[in-house]
Amino acid sequence: MTESNTLVSGRHVREAVAHCVESLSGIPSDQWRARSGDLEWTCWETLEHLADDLLTYALRFGLARPMDVPHIPLRISQDRPEGPGNVIFGDLSAGPEGLLTVVEACGGLLATVVDSTAATVLAPHVFGASDPEGFAAMGVVETLVHTYDIAQGVGRDGEPPEDLSQRVLDRLFPDVYVIDSASSTLLWATGRIGTPERPRRTTWRWYGAPRSSG
Repeated sequence: MTESNTLVSGRHVREAVAHCVESLSGIPSDQWRARSGDLEWTCWETLEHLADDLLTYALRFGLARPMDVPHIPLRISQDRPEGPGNVIFGDLSAGPEGLLTVVEACGGLLATVVDSTAATVLAPHVFGASDPEGFAAMGVVETLVHTYDIAQGVGRDGEPPEDLSQRVLDRLFPDVYVIDSASSTLLWATGRIGTPERPRRTTWRWYGAPRSSG
């Protein structure tokens, strides 16, 4: 996938992950047990879920024919019934900085994979098949909104960067128009906040179909 005509590429995945690491570094270990924003998960569980998303998106394009495999048969488990179901987990003994390293590694893998895969290759997703650009955008959305969730839980500023927010809105949310800023609009589009003009969403989705499909 070349970047010349691409809204979202591996570079943007790396930028989103760098924003995550910068925003969440240095948080004391005991604060990671706090609830992550309005999610039912803890901050630690939310960061594990993010790493899991980035990894499993990357794995899609590791297959020779991604569309022939609706589901990669990985074992999914939970640390507790209310927690997310993941295929990977952070080592508690490595602490929060260790888990941030896992996120960085998984994000780097996704960035490398989407940039090295032909733009015409499709892979399945619950919201419909998408291309490398679409999966890169999904990875950016997951990173930005879950960084925001965790930041809410620990009292930090996790507002998404404006440029990245605009790019993923353009790529995945064709039904959404920007009010005030791209970052606040992305948070509204993903059900994180409400505004006087637009009540908070209780359900939401993105649209990953390749842009060339119209």
